[in-house]
Amino acid sequence: MYGFKSFNFNIQGKLWLVNRPQVMGILNVTPDSFYDGGRYQQEETIISQCKKMVEEGADLIDIGGYSSRPNADDISIKEERERVISALKVIKKHFPDLLISIDTFRSEVAKAAINEGAHIINDISAGQLDGAMFKTVAALNAPYIAMHMKGTPQTMQSLALYDTILHEILDYFAEKIAQFKEAGIKDIVIDPGFGFAKTVEQNYELFNQLEQFHYLELPLLIGISRKSMIWKTLNVSSQEALNGTTVLNTIALQKGVHFLRVHDVKPAKEAIIIWEKLNEQLVSEKK
Repeated sequence: MYGFKSFNFNIQGKLWLVNRPQVMGILNVTPDSFYDGGRYQQEETIISQCKKMVEEGADLIDIGGYSSRPNADDISIKEERERVISALKVIKKHFPDLLISIDTFRSEVAKAAINEGAHIINDISAGQLDGAMFKTVAALNAPYIAMHMKGTPQTMQSLALYDTILHEILDYFAEKIAQFKEAGIKDIVIDPGFGFAKTVEQNYELFNQLEQFHYLELPLLIGISRKSMIWKTLNVSSQEALNGTTVLNTIALQKGVHFLRVHDVKPAKEAIIIWEKLNEQLVSEKK
C-alpha cells in the first residue's frame, strides 16, 4: 500500500489542505456525455444532483459543458461558455460554499467561469488545445488539473500508439510541469487520462503502474468512472459498471491517489472510509 502525501492549494487566497483522498463529483451539463448526457440541463435537475452529491460527501463538483467522449460533437466556445456559466450561477446560488472545478480546455471558458465564482480549472488537454490556457490560469491564480491526451476528442482513439506507455506519459508530464511553472502556475494536479487515446489494455497497463506517477511529486487524480475499460472488460454497459468502478477506485486509493473523479459519490466516499480504516489498522500493527 502506497502512503498518502498531503498537499496544500491556494483557493482564492484561502488554504485548502488535501490531507485525505477527495471525491470530485461529475456534473455534465451536456446532451451527449457518454453516461449522463442530457440528464442535467435544467435548473431543477442541476440543483437536485448537486444536492445529492453534496449530501453523499462530495468534496468538490466538476462542471463540464463540452462532451469529451470519443467522437463527440465539437461545439463553439460560445455554446460551451453559456452551458457552463448557466449551471455555475445556479449552483453558486444554492450552494455558495461548494468548491467547483470547470472541465474545459478553452481559456475563454476557464476565465469566464473563475470570474463567475468557480475555483479550479480541469483541462483534458493540459494546454495543448489552447495556447492561451497557461497564461490565463496563471493570471487567475487558480489550481490547474492537467490530463494526458493525444489529439482531440474527435481524433484521440486513432492515436493510441506508444512504445512504452508509462515512460512516454511520464516524460510528457515532466515537460508540461516545466512549462506550467515557467508560466507561473503554482498549484498543479496530474491526471493520467484513462480512456483518452488509450486502448483497454493500455489503460490497465497504465493503471497497474499508477504509483509511478508519484515521482512527479504532485497530487494525482484519476477518472475511471463507468468508462469502457470497465464495462468492456466485464461485458456489461456503462449503466452496469458501478461495481467495477468502485473496485478500481479502491485499488487507486491503495496506490496513493488524491482525487477520485466519479459519477457516483456515495460508493467512492465509502471506499475512502474503508481504506482509511485499513490504514488505521496497518499503523496500529506497526506500533
